[in-house]
Amino acid sequence: MAVTLQMHESLNVFGDPLIPCSTDPLTGFFRDGCCNTNDQDLGSHTVCVEVTRDFLKFSAQRGNDLSTPIEEFGFPGLNPGDRWCLCAARWLEAQKAEMAPRVYLQRTHKRALEIVPLEVLRQYAADLN
Repeated sequence: MAVTLQMHESLNVFGDPLIPCSTDPLTGFFRDGCCNTNDQDLGSHTVCVEVTRDFLKFSAQRGNDLSTPIEEFGFPGLNPGDRWCLCAARWLEAQKAEMAPRVYLQRTHKRALEIVPLEVLRQYAADLN
């Protein structure tokens, strides 16, 4: 008997429909362009960010090199300015180290709020007026 895990409801941190984060490069735990998640997504790839050179360097120093392409996984490597669905805990770690990239709240899944408070995310919002 096969077990299928359903995606959690595609809502952003405001409870509105989740807007795609990026299709170039194609991001998301499901590589659907959105920061969708389910119970298999142990890293909670739910925070849509615009990566910076400083953040990419920080992430590599933490053992997660997001700049180098990995062709066998179809990963092109990220460049400053790319949008990407980042693990919520990694974003929070970067925030505490003052290296956090800007966040697109309308593109960030509501499950990110289980790890990062909305008040903290708002301070880095790239999509609020």
